This record gives sequence, C-alpha cells and structure tokens, in this order.
Amino acid sequence: MKIVWKKGFVRLVLVGGILWMLLILIALLFHIWSCQSSVSFLSAMCNKDSKVYTMLDTMGLVTKPHRCPIPVSNDPDKIVIPTERTSNKVVKKLLYVTEDEVPNNSSESSPLFGGHISWKQREESFKLKSNMKVHCGFIQGGGAEMDPVDIKYVKKCKFVVASGIFDGYDIPHQPSNISLRSKKLFCFLMVVDEVSLEFMRENTTVKEDNAGGKWVGIWRLVLLKNQPYDEPRRNGKVPKIITHRLFPQAHYSIWIDGKMELVVDPLLILERYLWRGKNTFAIAQHKHHRNIYEEADANKRRKRYARPLIDLHMKIYYYEGMKPWSSNKKTISDVPEGAIIIQEHTAVNNLFSCLWFNEVHLFTPRDQLSFGYVAYRLGDAFEFFMFPNCEYNSLFVLHPHTREHSSPIEWVKQLDQLKKNSNLKESRGGLGLFTPYPGDLNSVVLPQITRTSKAG
Repeated sequence: MKIVWKKGFVRLVLVGGILWMLLILIALLFHIWSCQSSVSFLSAMCNKDSKVYTMLDTMGLVTKPHRCPIPVSNDPDKIVIPTERTSNKVVKKLLYVTEDEVPNNSSESSPLFGGHISWKQREESFKLKSNMKVHCGFIQGGGAEMDPVDIKYVKKCKFVVASGIFDGYDIPHQPSNISLRSKKLFCFLMVVDEVSLEFMRENTTVKEDNAGGKWVGIWRLVLLKNQPYDEPRRNGKVPKIITHRLFPQAHYSIWIDGKMELVVDPLLILERYLWRGKNTFAIAQHKHHRNIYEEADANKRRKRYARPLIDLHMKIYYYEGMKPWSSNKKTISDVPEGAIIIQEHTAVNNLFSCLWFNEVHLFTPRDQLSFGYVAYRLGDAFEFFMFPNCEYNSLFVLHPHTREHSSPIEWVKQLDQLKKNSNLKESRGGLGLFTPYPGDLNSVVLPQITRTSKAG
C-alpha cells in the first residue's frame, strides 16, 4: 500500500507540474500576442516595462516591430522653412486636359474622370518638353466634385497633411505630437465620400463650423461627390496621387493613408525628408519587394485584383522595357510603400503624379506596380528620395480597417470569367486593359519570380 501510494503521489505531482507549466506557457504566449496585437483592448493589457516582457525579449521570443529611430530635429519651432521654391528646370509649364475625347468606337459615351487616353497620347506624355499638357483626372463631367465651401477653404492651404477614407472603411485617427506651430501652419484635410461621411456621423463626432465646414477633431473633411470609379480603392487614388489637383495652392503636402495615425510633427517630416537633403519628393521603400514583378505576384496571391489583368498589366510594362529590379539600377527599389508620400509641388513632381495616376486609371489600381514604371520612363528628370521602410513604421501607428474590403473582380482567375460575366468588370477604370494594344503581347514571357517573402 505504501509503494502504491508513493507511486500515485509521484504521478500526481508530475501531472500537476506539467499542467502548471502549460498554464504558464499559455500565459506567456498570450502576453506576447497581446503586446503585438492591433486590437486596442488587448494591447492596453500589455506591460512592456514588466520583468516578464523584458525576459521574453532577451530570449528572442518577442517579434521586433520593423522600426528604427528617425533622425528628426528636436524642436519644430527651430525649423527654418525655405523662403524660395525649387526652380523648375525641365518642365516649366504644366497644363491639364479638361475635356474628354470619346472614341467613335467606344461603348462608353459619357466622359471618364481620367479621360479616354489613347495609346498615342499616353506615349507622348512621357516625352519631356518645357511646356506640356497632359491628362490628370478631373475631366469635366467625370465626377469627383468638391463642395464650394471646401473649395474656398483649401485655397488658403500652402502646407497640407492629406488623407482619405472611402466606402466607410476607416474613421479618422487623430495625429499626436503636433506642435502649435504646425497646427497653425498646416491644413489637415481628410477627403471622404458620402458613404464614409455618413459612417463617421454614426460612429464619431462630426462638428460643423459657421462656414459649413465639417470637422472630426483636427481633420477638416473634404467631401467628394459623384465618385468617378466603381472600385473604392481606385477612388482613393484621386486624393493620394493627384493631391495637387485637389489642392492647387499647396506648396508642400504629406499624404498618409486613412488607417494611419500620424505620431511625428509634419514640420519635422518635411525638414527630415525634403529640406535637409534638398529633395522634393520622398517615399518609403517597400518592406519586402524591390521588383515590380515580384510585387505583382504577391498581389495575385493576396487576391488584390484579377490575376489575368495583373499579368496583362505587367506584360505591357515588360514589353515597354521595364526590367526587373537589380543592384545595377540607380534606384534602391522599384516598389514603394505608398501609404506616405512627401513632396514639394514642383512642375516635374506634378507631372510625375499625373502620369502615375494615368497608369492607375488605365490599368490596375495597384499603384505600387506603376510607380517604378513611371519613374523609369521619366529617367533622371524625376529625382526622389526613397527612405528605409523601418523609418516609415516609426512615423505612424497602423490601425486595422473597420471591415475588410472585397470586390468581385479580385476573385477572377481567368479572362473567360470576365467575358462571360460583364458585371465583374469595372465600367470606368482599367479600360486600357481591354483596349487593343499596339504591340504583340502574346509573345511576351514575364520574368521568372523568386519569392523572397510571404505574400503579405
């Protein structure tokens, strides 16, 4: 009896010890997960100053956020703003096409926001001249109209922090660490559609000033009526890429995606990324990809757009001489992280933005795929500073969307699906993918992709 009792007691102790260790392990794993969760309730439970977290960090069990210190100045009040604008050396005068030329054989008779750009017009737009006239959205009758009260307000904005929310996917996140000087200097402009405005009224506080302007905290809402595209993601490219068309008086602008919370003073951002290095355009490097063909492959795996249309888009670029990125190229990457764009609105930068938007208008709405191509076509005339991705992550707090976006065209795997079901196609965007191309794309074989990272 004594032997049996001792063996049973030993087993009880062993089983109890194992269960206790499992509970401790589960608690540690939950602690790690909560500290890296994007859910505010869970992240609030995390105590990163605790001895437990420090021990786990030392053991290498905590995944480090992809961040690094930003060498910004300490005091926004001491920043010296340049008194003179950067001179326009290559393009001195830039005009925009405002009336659409609808082809006789086109099934689309009404004006398109980006215009019915022909292949010849597209090619001519890349030939740099002193005086240029290009398509750049905002074709008469194409949609995206601003209220008169908003047009009047933005005329005073020389320094702009711009963002946008479409189809109710986010609510505005209030910036932090903003100096009094920047609050007076910058206009914080949030471009929205009717759906997002209604969503904000239901889920946050929207105030109205005496002039009729709408505000959510520091953000002045700018309503765009009559959305130009069927696809909300494509609508979001309007304020993102052709910011200078919405806010023509702006000398400098910082674009941030609607899901981002800015945590660095915008004046310090301009000094760090533009004025200190005498740059006029800055954008972050993509975290994973440098090659647009690898990025296209990742977009197909993530179902970000119809797979055959992404392939067709890439075939056009490869046919037109866009080689995969290599260390022999002058740029450190062909793929940006497009959630932030920092720029002075010079003529060349405005031209680049117009041509970049035209590619998004004609082909897929995945702007990371067309950025490098337009930079390649403009060559040395367009200079930009691509800064490390870890700095980009130090500028913001990333919040999840209020809901996931999905559209039918993202699930298309074969071109036959589009031919059989016309409802899958966009009616006002991406029409270049369905316009006969003046070249033999059937003979184009896309370069082999080596997958260097996960899809997303």
